[in-house]
Amino acid sequence: MDPKDSLIEYPSDFPIKVMGANHIDFEATIVDVVLEHDPTFHIGRLETRPSAKGNYTGLTVTVRATSREQLDALYQALSGHPMVKIVL
Repeated sequence: MDPKDSLIEYPSDFPIKVMGANHIDFEATIVDVVLEHDPTFHIGRLETRPSAKGNYTGLTVTVRATSREQLDALYQALSGHPMVKIVL
């Protein structure tokens, strides 16, 4: 794929929404996964929102996207994680 075909300019800040069941380790676990793909990520770039009934937690992690391959690998790692229900 030609980099000029991408809708994203690299490098750029890119928000990813991650939903999972409410669990004490959910946030820390997701941060660990994100750090594997974006070593510059820090906790100040994370927003947490509990669901209305408190059964789920929604996280928005804003990563520093450096390539399509990096984003694809991060999405795959998050989507495949057993604690994660959905990645947007």
